[in-house]
Amino acid sequence: MFKCRMGLGGLAALALASGAAAQSDDDALVRAISAADTGAVIDALAAGADPDAALAYGERPLLRAIELQDLGMVTALLQAQANPDLADVNGLTALALACERGDETIVLALLDAGADVNFTAPDGVAPLALCARFSTGTSVLRLLDAGARVDTVDTRGQSALMWAASSGNLVAMRALIDAGAQVNRVSKAAFTPLFFAITSKDAQATNMLLDAGANLEHRGPENTSALQLALYQENIAAAQMLLARGRFDLAKHDRNGELPLHVAAKLGAIPLLEQLVELGADPNGTTGAARITWVTEANFGVPPPPVPPTPPLLLAAKSGQPDAMQKLIELGADPAFIAKDGTNIVLAAAEGESAKALAYALTLAPDANFTDPQGQAALHRIVWREFADLESMLSVLAARGANPQLANARGVTPEQMVAGGLSSVRQIYERVFSQTS
Repeated sequence: MFKCRMGLGGLAALALASGAAAQSDDDALVRAISAADTGAVIDALAAGADPDAALAYGERPLLRAIELQDLGMVTALLQAQANPDLADVNGLTALALACERGDETIVLALLDAGADVNFTAPDGVAPLALCARFSTGTSVLRLLDAGARVDTVDTRGQSALMWAASSGNLVAMRALIDAGAQVNRVSKAAFTPLFFAITSKDAQATNMLLDAGANLEHRGPENTSALQLALYQENIAAAQMLLARGRFDLAKHDRNGELPLHVAAKLGAIPLLEQLVELGADPNGTTGAARITWVTEANFGVPPPPVPPTPPLLLAAKSGQPDAMQKLIELGADPAFIAKDGTNIVLAAAEGESAKALAYALTLAPDANFTDPQGQAALHRIVWREFADLESMLSVLAARGANPQLANARGVTPEQMVAGGLSSVRQIYERVFSQTS
C-alpha cells in the first residue's frame, strides 16, 4: 500500500499555492472586466475565477457587465453560476440595474437565470418599477409572468404604473393596468398615475389612463388640478383630452395667478383657446395674484414687481403670438384694454419679439407713440436688447411713425438708449431709421 510522504508543511504549501492560483484567477477576471474585455472574462472564468469576486468599492462582476451593457459578458458570468441576486454595497442587484439600463435582452437573461423579481433596493424601488420606466414592455410582461408584485410601492409611495406613466411607456402601462395596477393610487407627493402621464407629455399615456378610469377630481400639490398640471407642462393635447372628459373651473387661478385661457394664449394654442371659450372661459378674464414664494436673495433682495391684472390678449401679445391674438379678438377679446401699469396691446407686443405680433397690434391700436405712465413707448421697450426679430420690429415702428426723440419720464429717448447700449443694436437701429429718414 502506498503511503503519503507529504508532511504538514507540504500540505500548507499546497493550500497556499492553490489559494494564490485562485486569487490570480480572480485578479485576471477583475482586470478583464475593468478592460471591458469579454474574451478575457470568459478565459478567466474557464480558469476558475470566482464569478462573484468583489471588485473595487464592493461592485460585482455581473453588475459591471450590465453597466457595460455587454450581453456576452453577462451570459458568460451567468453560465459560470454568478449569483444574480447578490447586491452591491448600495443594495443594488443585477436585475434592478439591468432594468434601469434598459436592455431587454439582458433583463430576460437574468430572469432566465432565476433572478428575484421582488427584491427591492433600500429606497423600496423594485425591478418592476425600473423596467416600467426605463426598459421595454416585454421586460415588464416577463417580470409580471415571473411573479413580480404589481402594486409594490417605494419609499415615496410610487408604484410601477407611476414609473411607466412618467416615461409614457405605453406597453408597460397596458400590461400593468391589465395586471390590476391601481389606476388612482396616490403617491406621498400627491401625484396619481394620471399626473405622471401628463408630465411625460405623451398624449396616448394620458388617454390610456383616462380610459382606465383615472380620477379627474384629484388635486395634487397646492391643490393643482390635472388641467392645471397639463398647462404647467405645456401639454396641450392632454389639456384638450381632460377638457373633453371632465368639468374644470375655468375661472380658477393657478399658482402663477393665471387662468387656463391665459396659458393657452401664451402658448398660441388656437384649438385650445376655442375649446376653452366654448366651455365658458371669459376671453377678457384677467390674471390674479400669484402664490409663488420668491427667493429674494437671488434677486438682490428685491422680489419682482407684481403683475397687474392682465387679459389673455395682452399675454398673447407679450409672448409674440399673432395668431392667438387674432383668434382672441374673434372670440371677443377687448383690443382697447389697458393694464393698470399703462400697458396696452402695442406696448405688450413690443415685448413679444415678433414683428408680426407688433404689426397686428398696431392695427388694433394704431398709435406707435402711445406711452405708459413712465413715458415709455414701444421703442423704449425694444431698443435696450438684441434679439432675432429686432430689425423687423424696428422697421414696423418706423413705418408707423414711431418717434426716436420721444423722452420718457426720466428724460431719456430711445435714440439715447441706443447710443449708450449694444453696438449691434445701434447698427440695426441706424440702418432702419436712416432708411426711414
